[in-house]
Formats: sequence, C-alpha cells, structure tokens
Amino acid sequence: MKTIILAGGSGTRLWPLSRDNFPKQFLKLKRMDKSIFQMSFERCLKLTGLEEIYIVTNINYKFWVLGQIEELGYKFNEDHILVEPSGKNTLPAIYYGVVEIQKGGDDIVAVFPSDHLIEDDDGLTRVIKQGEQLADKHVITFGIHPKKPHTGYGYIRPKEPLTVGYSVEEFKEKPDLETAQIYLEKGYLWNSGMFMFKTDVFIEEVRQYCPEVYNAFQLSDIKEVYNNTISISIDYGIMEKSGRTAVIPVDIRWSDLGSFDTFYEKFSGDENGNISFSDVTLINSVNNLLYTNEDKAVAVIGAEDLIVIDEKDALLICKKGYSEKVKDVVNKLKSTNDPKADYHLTTYRPWGSYTILEEGFFYKIKRISVLPGKKLSLQLHHHRSEHWVVVKGTAKVTVNALVKFVRSGESTFVKSGYKHRLENPGKVILEVIEVQLGQYLEEDDIIRFDDDFGRVGTDDAESELNSSYKEVAVL
Repeated sequence: MKTIILAGGSGTRLWPLSRDNFPKQFLKLKRMDKSIFQMSFERCLKLTGLEEIYIVTNINYKFWVLGQIEELGYKFNEDHILVEPSGKNTLPAIYYGVVEIQKGGDDIVAVFPSDHLIEDDDGLTRVIKQGEQLADKHVITFGIHPKKPHTGYGYIRPKEPLTVGYSVEEFKEKPDLETAQIYLEKGYLWNSGMFMFKTDVFIEEVRQYCPEVYNAFQLSDIKEVYNNTISISIDYGIMEKSGRTAVIPVDIRWSDLGSFDTFYEKFSGDENGNISFSDVTLINSVNNLLYTNEDKAVAVIGAEDLIVIDEKDALLICKKGYSEKVKDVVNKLKSTNDPKADYHLTTYRPWGSYTILEEGFFYKIKRISVLPGKKLSLQLHHHRSEHWVVVKGTAKVTVNALVKFVRSGESTFVKSGYKHRLENPGKVILEVIEVQLGQYLEEDDIIRFDDDFGRVGTDDAESELNSSYKEVAVL
C-alpha cells in the first residue's frame, strides 16, 4: 500500500491563526506538541513505510513539509514531495500522486488530508486495512458516524452492504440544520475526505468521468499539465458520478477543523462551555472560544457564543455560527493588498524563522532563529545595514572575507553593500536580534551569491512564498 497526503490548502477560514504563508496544517496549536501535518504523517506510517508515502503540496510549503518531517526524526525522499504549479482542487492533486505511484506498478493507495484531527489512529488503521479487500473493484471513501446534525460537512447515503462497508446511494452537499437532522435519523454518514483505491481502478474512473483531468496528465511537463487541467474536487469529478463507489463507516473522533465552529467542537470547555487557551478571567460568560497568543491579562464579562482569536497583529471577534464568513474577511483584506491576509509577523524559512518585533520608517527589529546546522544565503543589501546581537547559541558570521564566531551576549555589524552570511554551527537553535537601519527595508533588497536551498540572484524573499512555480525548488 502507498499513501498520499494532501498538504496544499491555505485554511483561510481559520484566519488569523491560519494564513497563506503558514496554513493550519503546519500550526502547532496550544495544547498540541505536534502540528496537524505531523500527526497526519505519523498516521500514514502506521499503514506504510517511509518510502511509500507521497505528499502533494505547493512550492510555498515544500520546506515546511521537509522541516516538519525532519523534526520528527525522519529523512524524507524529496522525490516523493510532488509540487503542484498551481492549486486545482483535490482531484488533480490526487491524480498527480496516483500517476507517480503507478510508475512503479499498480498498487493500493490511501489518501489523507493533512489538516484533519483524528483521535483514534489505531481504530482508523484497522478499518483501512479491512477495506483493502474492496480496493480492486471500488473507489472507497470513509464515512464518519455523526454525533449530531452538522451543517459544515457533506453527507453520504449508504446503499447495499458489501463484504466490508456499503455501496453508495448518493453524496449530499452541506445541508441546512433541519436537513442535517433528517440525514442523521436516516443513517447518513459524514464525508471524511479520506479515500482508498487501486491505482488502475482510479485512473479508469478519471478517464471515464473526468477526461479533462485524464487528458491533461498525458502531457509530460507538469506546468503544462496544470495549465490544461480543470479545477475540480474528487467528489464532483468522480465520487458523485462513478458506479463503483463504496463507503466504510468509521466510529472515531474526527474533525476537519474547517472553521472556528468546528474548532470549538473539538476541544472541551469549562462548566459554562467556555474554551480558552490561556488564563482568562470569565464573569457571567458562556459558550465562548478564546484563543490568545500573547501573555496578557484577558477578561471577558457577560459574553455569550463568541469566538475571539487574538494574534499580535490581528484580532477576530465573531459570533458562533458565523465563522464560515471568516473567508470573506480574508478576501476583503486581499482586495486591499493588506499583507495581514497572508502573512504572520513570524515568517518561516528553510533555515528557521524570523519574527518582526518592531518597525518604523527607517528601522526594523527582528528575532532570527536558525536551526542547528543550517545557514542563511551568502547575500548583500544595497540600502540597509544590520546589527546582530546573539542571545542564544553561537553564530558563525561571514562578512566579506572575514569569518568569525559570535557568542551569546556578543554582537557584530554588517555595512550595506557587504557580502554576509549567518550560520548556526551548533546543536541548539541560534537566536539573534537583528536591527536593520536604512532608507529601504523591504525583503526584495537582497542579492544572493550562494544558497543551500537553490535561491541565487536578485529575488524577493516574500514573493518566494507566493510566486508561480519554479523549476528549481527554491525552498
């Protein structure tokens, strides 16, 4: 068996926690020591070996995928990270993985989104292995037994029993609450978005029911493939049309964290139904979700059914039941080119991360964290100088021809126009406070001369995260 993890979604309905440059699957939420992607990856390891896992993502997220797998202690085959040139929904993403897998011959494939929270991995693993017997004739989805009527999920109506699970009568889109109650009473299942099939069966179903995707993948260049394919979900493209679909019920605690309303349902609250992720003083308040990232005193009085998400640079206050509208907020911010739609104050790089602490017209202060054994590119800036103060670890600093070590409590200075590089030769994370001074402080004032991650020349470090697909993986 092979597994495919879909890791390209941006999760805009969880803004401001999740943003395009750091989406929900890579977040480590409070109370969690691993990201949702890392938990998905380990779930796949219960089914297959490391070499049997394929991950479909985009160029923006490739280094997160590699970094978070490395954090788990694994060295992953980069050839198994399939980079989509553009997002075209789930069917082209899954088909991309299937085509790559079938180059080694027919095999059974299980497909998992990277942004689902599942509490009983062992229970799910058992059900998936039981379902392998259907894979040579069916495209299988896994249905979750509903605990209550829910308007945020699609539904599946089972039909005749099979040796395991059922054939599918029909798929239903997200219903209103009254219809969801009817579905619950009639034994419908939630559509989990997890699938299993044999590669030749799936390819034939795509050829028959979605020839636009099938024909596009006859081209050899992946950019041309994505230029020619349509954007379509696997549900619309295959599952709702095929006569070979099956559903296997799974009785597990599952959430796709698709909105803050489902986020609220995932976690347990106090005796008044309040869920908070830090110390909050609550007076006469019930059924609220409170997520604050700063060490600040928070008090809530007389509030009911509110969602409050407090990040350093953004604040969301939303009435429960309206969290699907958060994506409209993101769209409005994007329409005005507000960077807060896409970027956190913390930006992740293949070598670590930096966080903007403060900025003004002619200065910017950052906290830079460099992972052990990693180094930034050899670079220069025309319009700014940089002061580096090491607060943790030891830095190996290159300035023109001079190479020196700067230890905790020591500092160094880089003039504008000087080639320089920051490196962590140690075994603990290097933390540096960087003070930039100059007339122009944007990230596109950079020329790279040498880089471990393929980024050389004049480039915009932020557009790296949002640019169109490049043949050389810059991350």
